Amino acid sequence: MATRKLAPRPGILDIDAYVPGKSKAAGGGPAIKLSSNENPFGASPKAIAAFKQAADQLSLYPEGSAAALRETIGASYGLNPAQIVCGAGSDELLSLLAQAYLGPGDEAIYSRHGFLVYPIVIMASGATPVVAQETDLTADVDNILGCVTERTRVVYIANPNNPTGTYLPFEELKRLREGLPEHVLLVIDAAYAEYVLKDDYQPGITLVDATDNTVMTRTFSKIYGLAAARVGWAYCPPQVADVLNRIRGPFNLTAPSVAAGVAALEDREFATKSAEHNRIWREVMTQELEKLGLVVTPSAANFLLVHFPANEGRDAVAADEHLSASGIILRRMESYGLPHALRLSIGTEEQNRAVLAVLKGFLEGEPVRVKNGAGAA
Repeated sequence: MATRKLAPRPGILDIDAYVPGKSKAAGGGPAIKLSSNENPFGASPKAIAAFKQAADQLSLYPEGSAAALRETIGASYGLNPAQIVCGAGSDELLSLLAQAYLGPGDEAIYSRHGFLVYPIVIMASGATPVVAQETDLTADVDNILGCVTERTRVVYIANPNNPTGTYLPFEELKRLREGLPEHVLLVIDAAYAEYVLKDDYQPGITLVDATDNTVMTRTFSKIYGLAAARVGWAYCPPQVADVLNRIRGPFNLTAPSVAAGVAALEDREFATKSAEHNRIWREVMTQELEKLGLVVTPSAANFLLVHFPANEGRDAVAADEHLSASGIILRRMESYGLPHALRLSIGTEEQNRAVLAVLKGFLEGEPVRVKNGAGAA
């Protein structure tokens, strides 16, 4: 009998593993980390206190359905808690949806510069990812619809999109849903919804209510500052919620994470302060970066996509190296097909001013001004 070696399912080794934003600057030491779209104020003190208090019962299994969190979400948004499924960040929910509705021979669509988790979960399910081209770094409804075939089962769309920061108005999102066949699940990833201040924007709740084939996912990792706690949720039609609850882990959220999520939602003042800071500094940073001669994609989220010239020595790679040597970490964009851009998360006022000062020096040909100084300007 021939010897067979252990091997993963075909297609798994074709997946490019997700690489998160860097956490350390060149040479180590303290750094300004603006690579992962985190809340510059951290988490609500009330959420931190709730997390610590829940740690007193680490020997006990958590309540399996995250009922307290689902009820708090439901009360906050006027939703039926039975249609809410919680996960270890929205990433787990995106993966569960692929696991439930995709398989070999199926296709799933996402936009050209969409979140890199989409092709990962699609391929992990054995399905084929299909890329729809964008227009002005924005998802294009007609291009997405043009990619639909008999094999299409899921469409993933981030609104606003990461890493471009662009968004689709609700009327376009509704047009997308109306143009998709009934058997296609539309997954609206609204991770940055709390930062959007556009009158024509809606995160997708009404589409979930009006159809039986639309899901909206959300996260506590951004405005609520709970990235390390891994808390996300999905609002689903009842039958989709039932499917996800059948395949998710029985204790996929920890008790401290649930407690922190409940407290974070109840601390409206913290979320309001975070959103207002982002509104002010998103505009300031856009204007100041453009004054430096850089191109900035208009953003509805808590980050900016900053484009650098292609000429050697002033390109995005050189800028990233200069910033890193100065103790400032941004996100390189080659993996998203944007080699001439860096993604900049909105930080504190001190951090933002430090970025502007270092970039000004870089563009003017100055040497590195500060070595590994976290608050430098």
